[in-house]
Formats: sequence, C-alpha cells, structure tokens
Amino acid sequence: MKRFYKNAGTSAVEDGFAVQLDGRNIKTPAKAGLVLPALALAEAVAVEWQAQGEEIDPQSMPIMTLASTVIDRVVPNHAEVAEIVASYGESDLLCYRATAEQPELVKRQQDAWQPWLDWAMRQLDAPLSVTEGIMHVDQPSDSLNALKTVVEACDAYELASLHEFTSLTGSLVLGIAVLKGELEAGTAFDLAHVDEEHQAELWGRDEEAEARLEKRKGDLLNAAEFLRFLRLA
Repeated sequence: MKRFYKNAGTSAVEDGFAVQLDGRNIKTPAKAGLVLPALALAEAVAVEWQAQGEEIDPQSMPIMTLASTVIDRVVPNHAEVAEIVASYGESDLLCYRATAEQPELVKRQQDAWQPWLDWAMRQLDAPLSVTEGIMHVDQPSDSLNALKTVVEACDAYELASLHEFTSLTGSLVLGIAVLKGELEAGTAFDLAHVDEEHQAELWGRDEEAEARLEKRKGDLLNAAEFLRFLRLA
C-alpha cells in the first residue's frame, strides 16, 4: 500500500489517546477505533506511521500491530487469552531438564533456571516440580492457581505483552518476571535458549536457525517496548 498521508500524530479523546493520520483517527484491521490508554503508547504508534516511506510496510510497525491485537483480539476474549497464558504453567520450560548423560547442559540449566523457580516459590507462592527429560510432570494445583491469579490480574495490554513473553520463551515464570520488571526481556530470551546455545557450541551454528532466533528475540523485545510505553507516565 502506498503512503496516503503526510503527517502522523495523536489526539486526546474521551477514552484515551487516538492516533491520527492527517488529523483523522485511524482504525484497527477489524475497523475498531485505535484508542490507547497511554499517551506514550499512542505516540510510539504515530512514530511508526511517520517513519513509513512511499510504501507502507506493516512488518516495520510492531507497536501498531500489538496495539491492534489487543483491541481486536484480547479485549473481547480476555478470559480465553488468560487461560491460554496460564496453561504454560502446567509445562513450564524451566521444569524440564537434561538427563545425566549431558552433565554440562544439566549444570547450565540448573544455574540459569533454578534461581527463577526459586523466585517463583518465594515471590509468587508457586513452587514447581522439576523433572528429567520430556515426560510430563504434574504441578501442584495451588502453584498453578497462584500463577493463574497473576495472569488474570493483568489488563488487556499487560496480558498481550505477557502472552508474547511467555510464548516466546516457553516459560510462564520467565514471562511473569519480565512483566513485573524483575528480569530484562533480552536476558529472559537468552535464559530460555540455554539448550540451543549449548547445541550450537557443540555442533556449530546454523545461519537459518540463528536468524529465526534473532527474529523471535526481536519480537520479545518489541513486546517489552510496548509494555514500557504503556507504563510511562
């Protein structure tokens, strides 16, 4: 699509802050008004629109994309999305460890992951069980309920960010740590990919695999920026 406007900006409206193109409020892909709860978030979307060249590239507007997702998908399906996010606690990545045949990887996982399981036990009242291999291990129902309570307390914008943090790391514990500001998003991604880094060191790096990881890390960092803008005063 060719650029059809000169200037992007924001405007205060009754329910928050609208993003405007040449003074006209824009809409989401589902034709809902793009009205955001924080001025900084609306301004970040406007900056993405202003930065477009002669051709509009939606892939270069991650904040706009996530904002639209919140309005079109998360707001009308809040309980369902919360259930999906909370379900990651049942099979959290941090609970599944390498077997004794890989002692170096076992140590790496222990050093990287156990501190955050300990944090979840102390700060979230959610101790989780650890196992070797990939066979499913049942988690304490009280712990799962404690994690679910945190998820359900999120507003739609926080929930969308948490969904990204959790799905891109495979860990609800890491996702909540990022949400609460206890862990940097980039660090969380690196912690979640201890296995991949170990394999790359053993067998060499694959350019396509590395590119996929970089794309996923970029998506995680974009979600963290989205949350930061949301929380700016």
